[in-house]
Amino acid sequence: MTKHIEVMDLVAQMKAAEQTFVLATVVRTVSVTAAKAGAKAIIRPDGTIVAGWIGGGCARGAVLKAARDALADGEPRMVSVQPENLLVELGVKAGENRDGVRFARNMCPSKGTMDVFVEPVLPHPSLVILGGSPVALSLAAQARQLGYHVTIAVPAADLQETPDADMLVDGFALGKLTEARRFIVVSTQGKGDEAALRTAVKTEASYHAFVGSRRKMEALRGKLIAEGIDAAVIDRIKAPAGLDLGAITPEEIAMSILAEITAERRRGQRMSNNHTA
Repeated sequence: MTKHIEVMDLVAQMKAAEQTFVLATVVRTVSVTAAKAGAKAIIRPDGTIVAGWIGGGCARGAVLKAARDALADGEPRMVSVQPENLLVELGVKAGENRDGVRFARNMCPSKGTMDVFVEPVLPHPSLVILGGSPVALSLAAQARQLGYHVTIAVPAADLQETPDADMLVDGFALGKLTEARRFIVVSTQGKGDEAALRTAVKTEASYHAFVGSRRKMEALRGKLIAEGIDAAVIDRIKAPAGLDLGAITPEEIAMSILAEITAERRRGQRMSNNHTA
């Protein structure tokens, strides 16, 4: 019981720290198995088991593979580790999926069966906003409602009101960010455009965007290239930011940007669901 409590304590700590991991739980055992129902383990993306225990090598390989797959598509799965003769009786092969269960062969002498539920725990997607414009503030508020971890980076002197954000950075030096998939929007409205863009292009993200006209972005592009920044890196920045919805108000512009980010965020998941449908 104590070990179980320690695992769940660590789960809570890792969730709070916005870390990526898998929680594996033994839900059923038949015959002799090293781990029993209720046993849990925390698995990092590199395959390291940092807490708990779900048995030895008989099940570890299958569970670790399921953990990698779960982190890749964000979907939980069930793994059933069974001896060869039971797989034959069921008419399935090791590695085969049936009715949402992935079957694996138990090569150990115990010949027991163990079903393990593998659940990915992913940090909230990260939205980094550089600037304190009305669009930036509205974008932060709307993104928080959709479950994003929001960081706003802006010189304190440029803020007219306290933003709705998880993290507030004074200036454009971001420091350490969460492990989550990241989206970056520059919305400076003329205050520190170059400095903010310089930070944006140096920060890894799935999406980079600038709230401003193409003409303005082109002028800033020339200045950044003159500083020695690679043109190809700068050209990853979408300008103007957002889908063309005919948006006028800061709230509408923020909504159009979130719509574009959502489309980018869900693209891989939609493809995955289409393949499994």
